[in-house]
This record gives sequence, C-alpha cells and structure tokens, in this order.
Amino acid sequence: MLERMLEVILLTLLSDAEKSMQKTVEVVDKEFASLRAGRATPALLDKIMVQYYGAPTPINQMANINVPEARLLVIQPWDKNTLPDIEKAILKSDLGITPASDGNVIRLAVPQLTKERRTELVKVIKKKAEEGRVAIRNLRREANDGLKNQQKNGDISEDDLRRLQDEVQKLTDKYIKEIDALFVAKEKEIMTI
Repeated sequence: MLERMLEVILLTLLSDAEKSMQKTVEVVDKEFASLRAGRATPALLDKIMVQYYGAPTPINQMANINVPEARLLVIQPWDKNTLPDIEKAILKSDLGITPASDGNVIRLAVPQLTKERRTELVKVIKKKAEEGRVAIRNLRREANDGLKNQQKNGDISEDDLRRLQDEVQKLTDKYIKEIDALFVAKEKEIMTI
C-alpha cells in the first residue's frame, strides 16, 4: 500500500514537471507570435491594452481584427467611441506602426522590415528562447530536488533515483528541442524577405 502511494507521488511529480515544461513552451510560442516579422497577424496586438471603462482591456476583446492583405491589419471596434482610445494605445505601444483611422475602422499598415531590424528581432527571439530553456532547466532542478528528498527520506532507492532523474532529463531534452524548433521557425520567418 505504501509502495503504491509512493509510486503515485513520483508519477505526480513527473507529470507536474511535464505540464510546467509544456506551459513554458506555450509561453515562448506566444511571445514569438507577438513579435512583428513583417507580416500582419492579429497576434501583434495581443499585448496592447486599451483603457476601457477604467479597466485595461486587450484590443481583441473590444474589436474585430481582420487581415485583408499580407501587410495590413484592420481593427473594427464594436463601440465606435473607443476608436480614439485604441489609436492612443497603439501609438503608445512598442509596435512602431502608426494607425490610420477613417472614423469607423483603424488600419495598420505593417512596413517591410529593414535588415537591421530583422537582425535585432533575431536577437530578441534568441533571448526569449534562452529564457524558455532556463525556465525548463529550473523545472528540471526542482523535479530532481523533489526526487532527492524522496531518496533522503528512504522512500526510493538510489537506483530508482537515477532512473527517475533520467526520465526528468528526457522530458527536459524534449521540451528544449521544442523551443529550439520554435526559434528556428521564427528566425526563418523573420529573415525571409
């Protein structure tokens, strides 16, 4: 009975580590999506918050966002009175695009990226990818510390500890490879003219 309980605890520890690593990869993927790569995508506006009735609100919760052309975003607010607030929020953001409004919709023309800006963006995504890898390594350390505590308490043998640490390492390698693949894909997208 005690052995079965211990097995459940260890499986939970591994499962929790894997879920946390998966969430880290998802966060890195969202970070990459929010970076401008010369193409219009609604994800560019994800981090921009608009003051709407005193509360910061994402643009996608107050308007329809369409991509009629490869380099054009059209924002159509549900409440026309919010148009100036959305424009101000876009101007204050680090997006680097000037909104054009006709009183009904806001158009964002995404400019072609310069070579210098592309190189800069690659450095940014490289940094974000490394932050993701570090987060996954920290999760590995936490899982291994939990396993070592189980071994210190006499709950698992040294052989079990090594076997479980190998499992944690396999998870770590798997999710770091996923981050590397996301990085390579985003780098290719940014550098493609």
